[in-house]
Amino acid sequence: MEKNSKIVIVGAGVFGLSTAYQLATEGYTNIVVLDRHMPPVPDGSSSDISRVIRFDYGDYDYLSLAYDAYLKWRDTPKYKGIFYPAPYILVGKTSPYGQDWIAKTTSALNKKKLPWTKLKDAASAKEKFPVLSGELAKPGFFGYHNHQAGWADAAKAISQLRDDCLELGISFICGRQGTVNGFETDSNKTIKAVSTLHGSQVEGDHFILSTGAWCTGLVPMYNSALSTGQVIGYLRLTPEEMKKYQNLPIYANFSTGWFNFPPHEDTNMLKMAIHGWGYTRTPSQEDRTAIKSNPSAPPLIPPRERRNFVPADAETRLRDGLREILPEVADRPFERLAMCWYTDTPSGDFIMDYHPDYSNLFLGGGGSGQYVTFSTYRVYPLTASHSAFKFLPLLGSYMSLAIKKNLPPHLAQKWRFRKDYAAQNDTFLGDGSRGGPIRRELNTEERAKL
Repeated sequence: MEKNSKIVIVGAGVFGLSTAYQLATEGYTNIVVLDRHMPPVPDGSSSDISRVIRFDYGDYDYLSLAYDAYLKWRDTPKYKGIFYPAPYILVGKTSPYGQDWIAKTTSALNKKKLPWTKLKDAASAKEKFPVLSGELAKPGFFGYHNHQAGWADAAKAISQLRDDCLELGISFICGRQGTVNGFETDSNKTIKAVSTLHGSQVEGDHFILSTGAWCTGLVPMYNSALSTGQVIGYLRLTPEEMKKYQNLPIYANFSTGWFNFPPHEDTNMLKMAIHGWGYTRTPSQEDRTAIKSNPSAPPLIPPRERRNFVPADAETRLRDGLREILPEVADRPFERLAMCWYTDTPSGDFIMDYHPDYSNLFLGGGGSGQYVTFSTYRVYPLTASHSAFKFLPLLGSYMSLAIKKNLPPHLAQKWRFRKDYAAQNDTFLGDGSRGGPIRRELNTEERAKL
């Protein structure tokens, strides 16, 4: 790419903004970012009050990258007031799968010479963290405590990154004029412009698609990505409870997918979520950008904030997880419930590659969910959450390398666009051990509330 080429970035989440910022620091002078809202985008997966920052991966590449990002979160002055250190407990119930999970993850931590402490039973966890008043993961509790972890205020981080982009002269087009619903191409499948809900077009030389779960509504993904809705709950705490639970650790039960954050001081909220198999939403006729080959996509035009809604069975799971650690507040009404849309990939890897159908469209995404695929094509998860947000401090630099085809070969191979999944019908099935019930389609009533 020439430094004065017009680069159009579709999507103002963590992939899009970090890429825009990185390219601008490298001297690219004509960058425009499009999205439905000025970031932080209300329903984007990289928005909200908190995201976990940790590096617990059985895959050594991701562990190393996540640890480097963690150090930047912890040590970079501009993240003060955005990143907060917090202990991280990962637990589960005894099973061959769980034992293998712990073995792979702790082995990778040992290889990196990073400290962790085994928790032999629920009593040992509660001794270390007395605020945990519930029975924890029973029966057959096992797990460990990572000494280095934390959480970041996602909305503040994205707002700062947005402002950094603005200071570098990056342009933003938002609202209907920034809501992309298609691509205008020539006879060689080279993209000349994006079309928007406003009816206008934005021309460019190079295009970067980083719309997260909404990618599946814009281009064929050849079964290499699946948009799934995950659930979040918020409980309002009193000032006394804020003090009582101030030392609450991040507690993740990978057998159920449930996890929590420490209390959020700005809002007095206790947030919890489930990283499970999630919910799908088959595109319908009102989804004007729907690509028929993609089985699931979130609504193109949501309200200005996430709907106060999750399916009834999801609310039950949120309460069950809360009861596991803090039963004294588990039956209290939620302040708010919401669904967050992930982009799962069969291998669990990011996608940083050119789309096979367009010569000048680069795709950055696949930010959530980590798996290992076996020869039977059944998919088994190996980590609790692979959210790209934790990589924010260095994600743009790797996106830039990938755009220029300068990634280290092993990462280029890992993050390539995979068309070979197209003929596999069971790519995303798995065995249910990602956490909780198997993935299911939202029913008609649930879709209407969403």
